[in-house]
Parts: sequence; C-alpha cells; structure tokens
Amino acid sequence: MSEVNYEAMSDQELRQHFLLHREDKIAFRAYLDRLADRKREIITTVDAPDFDEKIQAAVLRKVKAAKV
Repeated sequence: MSEVNYEAMSDQELRQHFLLHREDKIAFRAYLDRLADRKREIITTVDAPDFDEKIQAAVLRKVKAAKV
C-alpha cells in the first residue's frame, strides 16, 4: 500500500479523500488539524449590547462574499 501525502493535498482534496476513505483516521486528523490551525474572526461576545446587529452583519458579509 502506498503512503498518502496529506500535506500535498489541497483542503478540498483532503476532504474528498476522507469522504471516500472514511476508515482513514489519519486523513481525518490531518483535515481537523488544518481547520484548527486557521485564524478565526471573533465577531462579537455574548454579552455585547449590539450582538444581534453584529451577527446579522457577519452573515450578510458571508452571503455577499459567496455570490462573488
């Protein structure tokens, strides 16, 4: 059996590989590690007075970015 080079795969390729080989726990771990390494934007905090507005604005930004 040949070694799979997860590092050489794009995120989409790694995701697809895992979906086709669900028993490959190393691929799953590699995919989760990539997701965990990404920087996350903090939109708001639960106790922020303008919580709803910030969430709605973030959702609108995502929708507009997806349309481009």
